[in-house]
Amino acid sequence: MAARDPVADLRRIAFLLERANEATYRVRAFRSAAATVAALPPDELGERAAEGTLSKLSGVGDVTARCVAESLAGEVPAYLRRMETTEGVDLAGAAAQLREALRGDCHTHSDWSDGGSPIEEMALAAVELGHEYLVLTDHSPRLTVARGLPPARLRRQLDHVARLNDALPDGFRILTGIEVDILADGSLDQEDALLERLDVVVGSVHSNLRDPSARMTRRMLAAIANPHLDILGHLTGRKVPAAAVGVTGAGDRGHRRGSTRPPSEFDVEAVLGACVEHGKAVEINARPDRLDPPKRMLTVAVEAGCLFSIDTDAHAPGQLDWLRFGCERAALCGVPVDRVVNTWPVEQLLDWTRSHQHPGGADQ
Repeated sequence: MAARDPVADLRRIAFLLERANEATYRVRAFRSAAATVAALPPDELGERAAEGTLSKLSGVGDVTARCVAESLAGEVPAYLRRMETTEGVDLAGAAAQLREALRGDCHTHSDWSDGGSPIEEMALAAVELGHEYLVLTDHSPRLTVARGLPPARLRRQLDHVARLNDALPDGFRILTGIEVDILADGSLDQEDALLERLDVVVGSVHSNLRDPSARMTRRMLAAIANPHLDILGHLTGRKVPAAAVGVTGAGDRGHRRGSTRPPSEFDVEAVLGACVEHGKAVEINARPDRLDPPKRMLTVAVEAGCLFSIDTDAHAPGQLDWLRFGCERAALCGVPVDRVVNTWPVEQLLDWTRSHQHPGGADQ
């Protein structure tokens, strides 16, 4: 029986573990083993498999060594078979149609901030999922707990992304972006000149989430009116138990297993009305521990005429497949496909983001 690719099998297991929101240490075990095996000459790998010494390699344990041996023997590793038979069912109806229409993800993180994987791995996972683009939105500097990027590091990241795009498959590109903190006065936590350079800006509230409604409303309205902001991220800031949608665990830094947090309070009609007035999108955050906004608020946003962006807020490659959770919620609340900005071709998306900085049109 012809040998399989053990590196691909290990990475596939890691992807499925991430998608299931399993603990980070489990994912890391398979990704570390994949990196070790990839660096090993094929002859040595075969010899070690035959001698039973794979587990003596740094980064390879008993479980991952067994997966490698099975893969080299031409068998689907038992661990991978088990993961694939329990990975869930396909979406049905309107949710499936919406998922099929999505061309990319506008809210993702890498190990430049609080994500767990390099930009390259995130991009290649997006390619495998059939994305046409991936917006990289690492955090801004005030969010120090998430290793937010000060201006100098963000500039280096932009140069790095430009080099990566030259090497990625045709028909796919990484779009530059940021998840910028909405500060207490509603200003955005990054230099205006840098925000203007970015393809997509997601703005989110991460601090003082229990502010009184009037103060939070003023803060959000100021951010929405800012010409640099394109998407209002995880609208209420709430946290829900991930087990509510059938997954458990953290999967990335800064997200506690089973943590909860009530939604912020603000004038919903005023905030959604401002999004419509300024042509900004409301994010449907698909993270199993967020599922934000709540369904009742999402229904109000649909009725108000808002634009939407269905995003994973992924901090690891396998989490990029969480789009289905957002699609299920969007379909349930009647979100029209043509009002979801990441169903648009990339040039239409970029024309839309440029129009916020140039209200008379992107060409002005």
